[in-house]
Amino acid sequence: MTTTAAPAHARTLHVHKGHGTQNDFVLLDGREPGTELDAPLVRALADRRSGLGGDGVIRLVASEALPEGRALLADDPRATQFMDYRNADGSVAEMCGNGVRVTALLARRLGLWDPTTGDLVLGTRAGVRVVRHEPAPGVRADGTPEPDWYAVDMGPWRLPGGTGGGDGDRPGAGPAAAPAGLPDARSSVTVPGLPPGLPGLDVDLGNPHTVVVLPDEGALVAADLTAVPLVEPAPPAGTNVELVLPTGEETGADGRLVGRARMRVHERGVGETRSCGTGACAAALAVRVWAGAGAPDTWFVDVPGGTVRVRVLAGGHVELAGPAVLVADAVLDRDALLA
Repeated sequence: MTTTAAPAHARTLHVHKGHGTQNDFVLLDGREPGTELDAPLVRALADRRSGLGGDGVIRLVASEALPEGRALLADDPRATQFMDYRNADGSVAEMCGNGVRVTALLARRLGLWDPTTGDLVLGTRAGVRVVRHEPAPGVRADGTPEPDWYAVDMGPWRLPGGTGGGDGDRPGAGPAAAPAGLPDARSSVTVPGLPPGLPGLDVDLGNPHTVVVLPDEGALVAADLTAVPLVEPAPPAGTNVELVLPTGEETGADGRLVGRARMRVHERGVGETRSCGTGACAAALAVRVWAGAGAPDTWFVDVPGGTVRVRVLAGGHVELAGPAVLVADAVLDRDALLA
C-alpha cells in the first residue's frame, strides 16, 4: 500500500527568537504554511524546558488574514501587516511594546519593511502602531555597536477612572491611600514580601496596567513576583502590575529635564519578566501624573533586562523606544514539540 507523506510544514515549524531588553519572544512568519496560532501551540513554543522558550509568541501576518486586521485596514490602509500576539499561557493579548519593536525588526529582516523608505505602520489588537528606526545610541564596552533602537508611537493612554491621557489627567479618589505626598490611587495591590494594600494607579495603554510606587530599593528587591499580585477591585480581564522606584531627574543633552525610574513587572498570563514595554510606559506615566505640574515628559526606565525611553507626545499619545534583537532562526519538530 502506498502512503502519501505529510506536508513538510506539518512536521516542522520555522521560527525566530528575539527580545527587547530581554523580554523574549518566539516569532513566526505568517506567510509560511502551518503558522496559525492556537493555545496549545503557543504554550509549547513558549515553554522554557520542552519548547524554545519565551514570554510570548508573535505571528507577523497580513492584516487581511485576520478580522481584527481587516477592521484596521478600513481605517488605515497603510497597516498591511499585523502583530498577532499571544501571552506565554496561550491567551490573546492586545499589545506588547517590546514585542512591537522586535516585530518591526523581523519585518525588516524578512524584507517586509525598509526603514529608509519611511515608518512601519503595524496593526495590533490595540490599534495601529507606527514604528521608526533609530541608530544605535552608542557602543558597548568591548567596542561593538549596541543594537539599533526602534521608537513606537504607542497611541493614546488613559487612566480608566479619569478623563483620558494627557497633561490634564490626574488621579482622583480611590480605595487605597496614596503614598505620602501623592494623590489618591485607584486600586489596592498586595504583593508577597511587601505590606498589604499598597496604592496602585490603573493605566490603560491598550492593555491594562496597575502601577505601584515603592519608597526605596529594599522594597523593590523584597517584592516576590513569583505569585500573581492581588489587585482589588479585581480587573475583569486581569492586569499587569508594575512596581516602580523613581530614582531622580537630570538635565538631558537638549537642556530639558529627564526623569529616571527603576521597574519590576508581573505580566498577566506570563509572570515576572525581564522587561515590559507597555509596563514601562505605564510606570513613567504614573510617576509623572503623581509628580504633578513640571514633571519631565521624557523618562528612562531601567528594567532587569536593560533600559527603555518613554516620551509623552502631543495629543495624549506616548512613545516607547528601545533596542530590539533577533538572536536565532530555528526549525522545530512540530510532532515532538506537541507530544
